[in-house]
Amino acid sequence: MPTIAPARTFALAGFQPLRLVRPGPAHIAFTIRQPSGAPLTAYRRGPGPHTGVHLIIVRRDLGVIIHRHPPIGADGRIDETVDLPTPGPYHVLVDAYPAKTRNFQLHRELRVAGAYRPRPLPPFQSVVTRGGYRVTLTAPKQLHAIEPAFLTATITDPQGRPAQFTPWFGALAHAIFFRAGSLDYFHTHVCGPSTPGCTSILGGAKVVGRPTAPGRIRVGVLLPIAGDWRLFLQFKTGGRIITAPFTLRVR
Repeated sequence: MPTIAPARTFALAGFQPLRLVRPGPAHIAFTIRQPSGAPLTAYRRGPGPHTGVHLIIVRRDLGVIIHRHPPIGADGRIDETVDLPTPGPYHVLVDAYPAKTRNFQLHRELRVAGAYRPRPLPPFQSVVTRGGYRVTLTAPKQLHAIEPAFLTATITDPQGRPAQFTPWFGALAHAIFFRAGSLDYFHTHVCGPSTPGCTSILGGAKVVGRPTAPGRIRVGVLLPIAGDWRLFLQFKTGGRIITAPFTLRVR
């Protein structure tokens, strides 16, 4: 019988830390190891959000999210300091965009010591207020797996005026989706004239979000499987990053 060699895959190397003794700042560091064993140093560059590395950290009950695009050293080493605000288990997702291959995700778990009680996902609420910004989400009556759909988000500032968006990490807004329990992941964007290259693809289907009026954006949804999903809608306005969470049921 022939000998089958081990699969040659990308992997996280030298990841730290795996555990913190208390909530607070955490210095996340790692390298992506190529199938050859060499560190990955060549990443996609240019306009748009599909470049470099997306570092996304969520508490396992989806009560906390952290989203960064960290700098990458010449040797491929990635170092980023983040604030993990509460005790509990956290899921670290590294969404990498190499220069010569399609993007892929790698995962690692870490834990912050202390008392932790997971919170169930709240039901869908059409209006969320964060930092004085009011986000109203209009969704179809039903969402189905693998079927593209669109949500409309209307955002007003603390004075009730339409929010003005500043490009952030290559997009006007980011829509990050995690499925409750399994933590399946999907990430799409809202694109504007100054933020090209935002289209998200799943299989043969594509979705792209666009602004439709002052303070109003159209968000593409293309989720791989049914279940309860948490949408984190993120955008920069008034010099601040706003994160508005919503719960979605996908059939």
